[in-house]
Amino acid sequence: MDIVYIRSLQVETVIGIYDWEREIRQAVVLDLEMGTDIRQAALTEDIESTLNYKSVCDRLIEFISNSEFLLVETMAEEIAALVMQEFNVPWIKLSLGKPAAIPAAASVGVVIERGAPL
Repeated sequence: MDIVYIRSLQVETVIGIYDWEREIRQAVVLDLEMGTDIRQAALTEDIESTLNYKSVCDRLIEFISNSEFLLVETMAEEIAALVMQEFNVPWIKLSLGKPAAIPAAASVGVVIERGAPL
């Protein structure tokens, strides 16, 4: 299995359980590792033969910025399902952080892994 990754994708969204959080937009930061096979793309240098990380980023920015979740856990599950379904990814590891959630911490969040490696 090969891995296409995205690091520190930052998107503004509505996230949180408190009333004040429902009235503002906060940044979430994502790191993704997505299982794929890059051999055909490497042989042909054809972008259509690989997992296009720009397309994944564009779709995630659109999805997250237009979503409103109470919990980062729910957001992480929805993001993983979206990537796996829309981009035919059999395995994903996703870190989702809320950097402004706890003043004394750089970030808090979840790490999930879904699917089976190739």
